[in-house]
Amino acid sequence: MLDAVRTRRSIRRYEARPIEPTKIEQLQEAMLRAPSSRNLKPWRFVFVTDPDLLQALAHAKPSFAQSIGGAALGVVICGDTSVSDCWIEDGSIAATILQLTATDLGLGSCWIQIRARQGEDGGPAENRVREILGLPDELSVLCMISVGYPAEEKTPRDRESLDWDKIETRGDERG
Repeated sequence: MLDAVRTRRSIRRYEARPIEPTKIEQLQEAMLRAPSSRNLKPWRFVFVTDPDLLQALAHAKPSFAQSIGGAALGVVICGDTSVSDCWIEDGSIAATILQLTATDLGLGSCWIQIRARQGEDGGPAENRVREILGLPDELSVLCMISVGYPAEEKTPRDRESLDWDKIETRGDERG
């Protein structure tokens, strides 16, 4: 797991090849195993492999969504706000688990923020995603994750470049 954390990078260019069904199933299982506040599981995950839908999703907002158009898989992470007030946190945890699992499977991924972002038409980007996928109004869209075989290579960040000054320690520091 720590290797996946160390090597995961945002990948925005993908090879034109499908992801094996067994790997997609592993990604789905990993997301369903994500922790959820009070075990309420307010999330809904929409796995998209249709190239036309992926292209439409690439235009859900004016910037930073294009990578999903070239991906073999897009995962749209939604939450039912009537189920839990922690749908954003729960969806974020599941999205992170998806990305780390993708890295572990030799896939690349990139988070595409949708919640609280403006769409190409000037309205909320989540309305466009909801329209493209035919999602019900009770679902709020948190993000999309593009997934595929990387067509670019990014080196892991070295340990020395981490912002260690962002960490404070309280208590016994004997280690």
